Amino acid sequence: MQRPTEFVREQVTAVRESVATAAAEASTVNTTVSSSVGEFIRTQRNAAEVSLRELSRRAGVSNPYLSQVERGLRKPSAEILAQIARGLKISAETLYEQAGILDRRSGTAGTVAALRADEALSERHKAVLLELYETYTREHAAHLAREQAAAPTTTAAPTPTSQEETA
Repeated sequence: MQRPTEFVREQVTAVRESVATAAAEASTVNTTVSSSVGEFIRTQRNAAEVSLRELSRRAGVSNPYLSQVERGLRKPSAEILAQIARGLKISAETLYEQAGILDRRSGTAGTVAALRADEALSERHKAVLLELYETYTREHAAHLAREQAAAPTTTAAPTPTSQEETA
């Protein structure tokens, strides 16, 4: 027979182990998100041919902190992401999506990427076009769903019974 104190001790140990496992998994997820947004920021910065120091000045974020964000060591807040986006001259929404703060837009990734990459468009124009594009793709998907629901379903014709065949 097990003593109550031994039972409690085993339960506490089991809970501690499960909490430690969950914390390790959560840490892995946060690191993955942080590093992907950091890699995206670095890619955008390099594409814009802006140095880390220049971006930190434009964004109003310290150079060491921005470096840590790019390396995935820090997870920036939405406010910091907005400042970095302003410094990169891209939409904050883009960084929010990369960081997992905002759900990705519907539509094809290529179309969305092309709109965002077009240097002839201002950020405001890009946002409006993306909103229109998303609306059209949503309406088109709803229209297709209505057509499928309204389409008559084909059923097999009933086969005659032996009595009907002899009649």
